[in-house]
Amino acid sequence: MDATHRPVISATGLYTPPETITNAELVDSFNEYVRRHNAEHADAIAVGDRPALEPSSVEFIEKASGIKSRHVVDKASVLDPGTMCPRIPERANDELSIMAEVGVTAARQALERAGRAPGQVDAVLCAASNMQRAYPAMAIEIQHVLGIDGFGFDMNVACSSATFGIQTAADYIRAGNARSVLVVSPEITSGHLNWRDRDSHFIFGDVATAVLVEDAAMAPADHWDILGTKLKTVFSNNIRNNFGFLNRAAPEGAGQPDKLFVQEGRKVFKEVVPMVAAMIVEEADRLGIDPRSLRRLWLHQANAGMNRLIAQKVLGHEASEDESPTVLDTYANTSSAGSIIAFHQHSGDLVAGDTGIICSFGAGYSAGTVFVRKAG
Repeated sequence: MDATHRPVISATGLYTPPETITNAELVDSFNEYVRRHNAEHADAIAVGDRPALEPSSVEFIEKASGIKSRHVVDKASVLDPGTMCPRIPERANDELSIMAEVGVTAARQALERAGRAPGQVDAVLCAASNMQRAYPAMAIEIQHVLGIDGFGFDMNVACSSATFGIQTAADYIRAGNARSVLVVSPEITSGHLNWRDRDSHFIFGDVATAVLVEDAAMAPADHWDILGTKLKTVFSNNIRNNFGFLNRAAPEGAGQPDKLFVQEGRKVFKEVVPMVAAMIVEEADRLGIDPRSLRRLWLHQANAGMNRLIAQKVLGHEASEDESPTVLDTYANTSSAGSIIAFHQHSGDLVAGDTGIICSFGAGYSAGTVFVRKAG
């Protein structure tokens, strides 16, 4: 590969909403909703026409997921038993959209950390699990606000959007079609979570991340070489969200459960863990890397049990917190941003020559791996 067309990660950025919801707060809200629902439908429940809803608990949430809290853009409305979803006021067309707002904040931090001026960036990819509109692209709005004279487009591969975006950006670098590309992932997941579903009401949190992928020839000295990337998709209905512009006008609207996040969690666990572990090992072998020598795994932050098993299959032993750090406990599942948060917060202590992997997996199924090595 021509050295002038070698992609690297120059910097990352992170925006964290200031409001936090603990498991205890979430359980109090959910259980009050359950109490009201069961009281309202007491007669139907008594004769067996409608099942009673079961309450949630802090112990259930932490055992099922490892999550202890999450950040959201609208705490009050999520915790209101009469609402239980974020109420984000619509903005006029000449106002900055909420996704662009949080995305721009993360992007500016990445640019600042790399010492990069917006005018030196060629493209913006907005890679996220749900977009707040069909067009204009969120990426183009972010590009406009930052003052980038280039191009941008949106891409959605659910929880793997960021890693798919990184490979896409790296391919632009390798082909010589760009020298600097921002991959921005504004994940306002609270908007497509069913906060009234006991099995999933605790899963998601809001955040925004940014990854600056650049030609090594212009990157700062403190960067990460991209050794290789691998993407994989396998169709599955086990994680699904049916909301979209083709059904928005249906009489039932977005209030139906399948217009929000739904999943068959046990099936996802059983099918995704071996698929992702095998993908990592096979790609490491192709790159001439002993997977057991990986210094750190920045895995998708969806479920603590899944990450533990994947890391064990890759490393050949139970991974320590140092080898496979988690941000799931305080951020919850932030879709495509999760592995990027882990990388952003837990990569500064590595030294030149250390090798690791950024990995995501989610609906699709989709999975992405980005093998990186600290430059020196």
